[in-house]
Amino acid sequence: MDNFGAKVDQFIKVFIDQNGYQRVVEGLKNTLLIAVVGLIIGILIGTLIATVRVIPKYKRLPRILNGICSFYVGLFRGTPMVVQLLVCYYVLLPILGVKLTGVQVSVLVFGMNSGAYISEIMRSGIQSVDQGQMEAGRAVGLSFATTMVKIVIPQAVKNILPTLGNEFITLIKETSVVSFVGAADLYVAFNYIGSNSYEFMVPYLVMAVIYIVIVMLISLAVKLMERSLRKSDRRN
Repeated sequence: MDNFGAKVDQFIKVFIDQNGYQRVVEGLKNTLLIAVVGLIIGILIGTLIATVRVIPKYKRLPRILNGICSFYVGLFRGTPMVVQLLVCYYVLLPILGVKLTGVQVSVLVFGMNSGAYISEIMRSGIQSVDQGQMEAGRAVGLSFATTMVKIVIPQAVKNILPTLGNEFITLIKETSVVSFVGAADLYVAFNYIGSNSYEFMVPYLVMAVIYIVIVMLISLAVKLMERSLRKSDRRN
């Protein structure tokens, strides 16, 4: 017990006296930024891909677009996130002559990766909406795109909200790999504290608690949103 107390004292010394808390705040900010913006980009990309994949394939253009989207989904679902980060940061960007920070690259890659998964989630959500909704929209003179945006997709989002919450949680946890491209996340912050205190047990325990708290808050927010949507459905 005394040994654990000494470890806690070492942690507090680096956390407070050596400004370790500043690195933790920066790491938390980057972790949330990468996950939140990555999810938003993923929702936009995923919705676009899902829409393309449910369009009737009577003409040549939809079939070509469907093939491109299928390749995109297969590429990002078939390779690990860390490989995508490394290839983007150390291969593609130097070839293109583009300079981005580690955080910016992480946001981009997380968004593109999430888009591949959300496209499948969104596609299943769209297909779960009664076909009569699309037919009703077309019957009153709405175009396919307008019917999708105003009628079908909002109902699909209600159906897939818990799964989107799980995707957000996954992104939060996967941010621990962004240190491979020099981004300062929670892992980097607590690894710094551990390296300077020569003791990693307490920093890693605190890091785990922070991740658990974030995940619990996200789960609570998703439940509250589900409850609110159910109430609005009953009023309607």
